[in-house]
Amino acid sequence: QVQLVESGGGLVQAGGSLRLSCAASGRSFDSYFMAWFRQGPGKEHDFVAVISGTGNRTDYADSVKGRFTISRDNAENLGYLQMNSLKPEDTAVYYCAATPTVYGYSKTVSGWVYWGQGTQVTVSS
Repeated sequence: QVQLVESGGGLVQAGGSLRLSCAASGRSFDSYFMAWFRQGPGKEHDFVAVISGTGNRTDYADSVKGRFTISRDNAENLGYLQMNSLKPEDTAVYYCAATPTVYGYSKTVSGWVYWGQGTQVTVSS
């Protein structure tokens, strides 16, 4: 069982930066893929980024490549999403998700077992 708690959201102007954190409870954090999804107003959950259990592999949605960086600190059971050059279209509730590495990972919500409660990111123009 893994519990996830996101933090770090807020209001920022376009072009600014934010760093989201995801604190995980439980053991063997490195045996889980970790991902970030987001849900904009009136939209479904969209994949943002994923990182492998050891942190040596990452993948990003095309819309955030070159602007966002996913990382993790397994010693501290923490995951991060550094967001730079933010745009108004990045406005959304951002969710941290985790799934056991033995399952593989998916870019759809159905592939993820554990979810945080979400943190709001608002980018003003």
